[in-house]
Amino acid sequence: MMTSVDTDLLRVLADPLRLRIVTLLARETLCTTHLVEETGAKQTNLSNHLKVLREAGVVETEPCGRFTYYRLRPDVIDALAGQFADLAKTARATAEANLKRSCP
Repeated sequence: MMTSVDTDLLRVLADPLRLRIVTLLARETLCTTHLVEETGAKQTNLSNHLKVLREAGVVETEPCGRFTYYRLRPDVIDALAGQFADLAKTARATAEANLKRSCP
């Protein structure tokens, strides 16, 4: 059983600020102003990170007057968690079967 993890999504989430944004959005839907307050990041920097998260499909937007609210897409996180669960299952099976490639 060959398992792989979405490396593009991992790269997106590997940035500490983007991971912080995702963590905050897991708890509630927030606008950019809230995220600036919570993270201490500059608005332009935060907007760039939100763009990356949006393009990766991790967050979705909801316009509300002059503000844009951001919401985490739990299905994307579930899919990534499932990939890691499959990877762990494969590693367990490999360890139990004591599978190892012989050296030449």
